[in-house]
Amino acid sequence: MSKEYVIGVDIGGQSAMIGIVDRRANILARSRMDTKVYGEADAEKFMDDLCANIRKISEQVDWESIEGIGIGAPNGNYYQGTIEGAANLPWGKGVVPLRDYIAKKTGKPVTVTNDANAAAIGEMHYGNAKGMTNFIEITLGTGVGSGIVVNGQMVYGHDGFAGELGHTTAVRHNGRQCNCGKVGCLETYASAIGVARTAREWLDMSDEPSLLRSLEVITSKDVYDAAVAGDAIAKKVFEFTGQKLGESFADFVAFSTPEAIILFGGLAEAGDLIMKPLVEAMEANLLSIWKGGKIKVLRSGLKESDAAILGAGALAW
Repeated sequence: MSKEYVIGVDIGGQSAMIGIVDRRANILARSRMDTKVYGEADAEKFMDDLCANIRKISEQVDWESIEGIGIGAPNGNYYQGTIEGAANLPWGKGVVPLRDYIAKKTGKPVTVTNDANAAAIGEMHYGNAKGMTNFIEITLGTGVGSGIVVNGQMVYGHDGFAGELGHTTAVRHNGRQCNCGKVGCLETYASAIGVARTAREWLDMSDEPSLLRSLEVITSKDVYDAAVAGDAIAKKVFEFTGQKLGESFADFVAFSTPEAIILFGGLAEAGDLIMKPLVEAMEANLLSIWKGGKIKVLRSGLKESDAAILGAGALAW
């Protein structure tokens, strides 16, 4: 029988998305499972529940018509098929044998990669990086991930973990503590959590009026809504976040000279609030040979809910 479908899985710090993908990159069905409810000792329980969700969604097609399962996960190792030391997954801080466990449980071949790599693969095949052979995908979500493509090939490095640009140092002195154990990582400033943290810190340091002061818990969406409403502090938070991203992007350009850096995730939807200061800061910090718009900064051409599923699915063909 011809294998007509694959399963694409995107595991994130808040949820996991599961989709059935056909050869034309249509997502025929999808389901969601919560990941933040699993504690440090729950890796096996999570994998069992993931298998159950995969089997349930697959009831909509013939199980025998499924070619395989592709999974994008934080700190997913393409070579080993494991999750190792995932800072934003309490159950993923050790070594989790994701590929082998899921393959044994389902009887299907399984391929694992970093979640940002999966998004980059989706972008390369179906999005704004189609036709590009050199680009960087930056995912702005719970953390900051990256997928690096050089000469048409995903960069994995010698151990499968290359491409952790969110854990490059954005602030070297008195930087914020990161879940990874380092201090001053870009992720602590440019992720959704980082944006909310910046807002809270600035509110504490100032008496300036703000729509955010009435909120007991502040999210990046709250900061965005306040900025759109003209809130001065919220707008400055996005300027600061864009500046930190742009400064880091200039460093990223220096080692791989991508045709484009593509932003994927919720913060990318903030438009000019973040893109304008980002591009200005990047241009200001580039070497002269790359200035003048030579390096494009683009938003993803795929829906946030689609890119990583499609990319993970592409791994499985």
